[in-house]
Amino acid sequence: MADYQNEYQKKLISAKEAASFVKSGMWVDYGWSMGHPKAIDKALAERSQDLYDVKVRGGNTMEVPAIFEVDDAASHFTFNSTHCSGIDRKYMASGLVYYNPIRFSELPSYYENMEENDIAFIRVCPMDKHGNFNLGPNTAHLYQVIKHSKKIIVEVNENMPHCLGGYGTEIHISKVDGIVESDNEPMPTLGSAEPSENDVKMAEFIFDDLVDGACLQLGIGKTPNAVGSMIAKSDLKDLGVHTEMYVDAFMELSKAGKITGTKKKIAPGRQVYAFAAGSKELYDFLDDNPSCLAAPVDYVNDIGTISSIDNFMSINSAINVDLFGQVAAETAGTRHISGAGGQMDFVLGAYLSEGGKSFICVSSSRAGKDGKKSTNIVPTLSEGSIVTTLRSSVQYLVTENGKVNLKGMSTWERAEKIISIADPDFQDDLIKQAQNLGIWRKSNKK
Repeated sequence: MADYQNEYQKKLISAKEAASFVKSGMWVDYGWSMGHPKAIDKALAERSQDLYDVKVRGGNTMEVPAIFEVDDAASHFTFNSTHCSGIDRKYMASGLVYYNPIRFSELPSYYENMEENDIAFIRVCPMDKHGNFNLGPNTAHLYQVIKHSKKIIVEVNENMPHCLGGYGTEIHISKVDGIVESDNEPMPTLGSAEPSENDVKMAEFIFDDLVDGACLQLGIGKTPNAVGSMIAKSDLKDLGVHTEMYVDAFMELSKAGKITGTKKKIAPGRQVYAFAAGSKELYDFLDDNPSCLAAPVDYVNDIGTISSIDNFMSINSAINVDLFGQVAAETAGTRHISGAGGQMDFVLGAYLSEGGKSFICVSSSRAGKDGKKSTNIVPTLSEGSIVTTLRSSVQYLVTENGKVNLKGMSTWERAEKIISIADPDFQDDLIKQAQNLGIWRKSNKK
């Protein structure tokens, strides 16, 4: 048997040594989400004044990187985020963080087709007896990051949950150029806000369409969480999970006995996900749990894979929807919020699934800081807004006022349906706007 411990000792380096490999102008990969390095990041920040134009890739940042907080950070580093968290958003204003527009499912092929990355710094679980470092709940696209990086340094943390999967979940010590042992700080957690009254109402509309044996995908947001809470208290049974992001709601459903996955044609009995983020309780639940399966995002989010699962139910959120049915879930005008993620993939895959449905949820209106109400259902998306889901792809649109199916509807039909679930205070004006846009028939309801 290979002497992996001897090889481990030979490759063991300090965080300072790892950071010393970075040169000005390099492309450096921080991995993904809670897999971003911590010790190496601090060491790299200490070198910041000697470095310029270092381009870092990462995404869904869960704790502020040390390189973000150095003096004149944007002169030394550029952070390229494939999905923006609140932290990433905050640092966009300073010219430090930029969004990389990409469907999450395409991210592995992005690495396949670009020039090799210079260095990858990835936080991992401790090495097992076979010489493997588990990537934790961050499988996503990391297999391709590892495959296409010139140098790979892993940062070991004993608190990283060990997540079982099919492939793309491990890196072998033979592929590693350096090993850094961290201070084993706790993993960053993601809180979840309590659903509002509107979220609960939207969840109720969606719940009516759920059936025993349905397979769930829940996006980020309070409405998907509300759906999860509702299911936990229901009589639904034998549900399955196939989702981009694994969140606390799935854990709660599992503990409530609602998830068995026995009706799934693909990976029966397993809850499939590309990455996870949430509470420490969630991480403990995922740790060495054979009922959960971490897999690369180009498999998880593949439209063909999704559509082959019967009764697939996709539930996602939006920021604005216009009268043509276009969905903006990434930006509010030019103000960036999150990313494309897998919304489009799951909307298309769920619709093609036998018995499947996709739901886009948005509160019909919102209150500003001054208390003034404005509509989230708009005549046309505001200038600079990014279309996340095309009007031709949207199936069910849900607000607290109702649920409408837009699939196959002509422009005047969808305008009438969308306005019917808008905030009543804005409906008359939206009808006038629809008339001006030429998408309101004289026979439409007034």
